Amino acid sequence: MKIKRLDRRRALRWLVVLALVAIVVLYIIVPAAFGIAVIFPYQESVGAPPAGFDEIDLTTDDGVRLTAWYAPPSNGAAIILIHGAGGSRESVRDHAALLVENGYGVLALDLRGHGESDGTTNRFGWQGTRDVGAAVAFLRQREEVEAIGGLGLSLGGEVLLGAASEYPELRAIVADGATQRSVAELRALESERPLYRNFTARVMYATVQLITGQKPPKPLLDSMREAGSTVFLLIAAGSNDMEIKFNDMFAATVGERATLWVAPEAGHTGAFSRYPDEYEQRAIGFFDAALLGHNGDPAS
Repeated sequence: MKIKRLDRRRALRWLVVLALVAIVVLYIIVPAAFGIAVIFPYQESVGAPPAGFDEIDLTTDDGVRLTAWYAPPSNGAAIILIHGAGGSRESVRDHAALLVENGYGVLALDLRGHGESDGTTNRFGWQGTRDVGAAVAFLRQREEVEAIGGLGLSLGGEVLLGAASEYPELRAIVADGATQRSVAELRALESERPLYRNFTARVMYATVQLITGQKPPKPLLDSMREAGSTVFLLIAAGSNDMEIKFNDMFAATVGERATLWVAPEAGHTGAFSRYPDEYEQRAIGFFDAALLGHNGDPAS
């Protein structure tokens, strides 16, 4: 009987140990590993510029060299075009072509640590406002550019939304697949406020902050509220409930300044490939209304 009791106690102790190990792995080690992966250097290769584009370099206010493609506008308005996390301007070629075909200038940018740009990789784009600032500064110096907008995919959309309050020159922003990039932004959703819902995210973001020394940027909702003259076209994947929730919240925050399109059955940033004609109609119509006058000239 004593032997059986000892065996049971040993088994119970092992079960407790295994449960604790599982908790540590799932709630500490795995999210910390994701945090490390976010800042692990990886740069997507970039091909030759599309026809009509020049390859240029920009410099941020903290001295980071960024690479970009630039095509001048025929209608006086230029769009800053930004890829998603881990991508580069290579992944937005089709979007660039769409904009140019409709008369818009395009500055397709590699965020720092992405593509061929210099700088430390951070797939949350915490330094993205500085990168957008370099793009805005470049376009402000171009005589052919009289109005500026932005189109970003996933991280690119979040970076543009986050920069909106700093750069009122961004008069119109299309954010395709934007959600969140910090604990504060995640907790803006009521469903994500309990600790059990955001604990692993806290570990992941804390890992990034600890290793890089960077701080999370201004929350997206604050930036959008403060960008009082900027208008937004928000695109959410119809197959992604969390993405829909975030974009519903974004739209509700800025009211009449936002238009929301939930693309039925589309995956993350998949609206363009699934509904190319409607995407063109919505995005170009939005930019035309926000950046151009009724006669086709840049709006005052």
